[in-house]
Amino acid sequence: MTRILIADDHAVVRAGLRQFLEADPAIGEIGEAASGNEVLEKLRLGTWQLLLLDINMPDRSGLDILRQVRSTHPETRVLILSGFPERQYAVNVLRAGASGFLSKESAPDELLKAVKIVLSGRRYVSGALAEQLASDLDGDAQQPLHSKLSEREFQILCKLAAGRAVSEIAGELFISVKTVSTYRTRVLEKMNFKTNADLTAYALHNELIQ
Repeated sequence: MTRILIADDHAVVRAGLRQFLEADPAIGEIGEAASGNEVLEKLRLGTWQLLLLDINMPDRSGLDILRQVRSTHPETRVLILSGFPERQYAVNVLRAGASGFLSKESAPDELLKAVKIVLSGRRYVSGALAEQLASDLDGDAQQPLHSKLSEREFQILCKLAAGRAVSEIAGELFISVKTVSTYRTRVLEKMNFKTNADLTAYALHNELIQ
């Protein structure tokens, strides 16, 4: 039987997702986690086939959790759930190793559809995102500036925009301060910005942070 772990810091959201998932008899166990550290602890103690992960967690960013899960628990597939705009985040989380991206505004049947697709070993993208990706390939869409960034650069962008110090980021990601500074320089150059304040303004305008 399938074991699914729901990671969201809001109890009401977890309860709602649990109710939808319990409608599927193929799902044997549903667990819950309210923080990034709790997610990692539950994964350490047992095997979960699927992690439903909110990208906006209180102690660690969803991108940080995603990277660690993909590194230490590759057997666990990750479906990102988010209130952030699909256009701004979906491609980056897929690039980071997520098996799909689902808006929290999606209908229950869309959630169950996404879960089944991801558990079958495929990636889930909504119809709207598929259309966006096709337009991007055709060169018809205006690409956001952060689409130029690598997975790691995007991760650094979100942390800098949220006001994290370079030393703090280095500690969270287990890399040197010099490496973080190098990534910061690359991000500023690629996006044609000069300061962290520019990054914060951009991230707020594009709803990359709250």
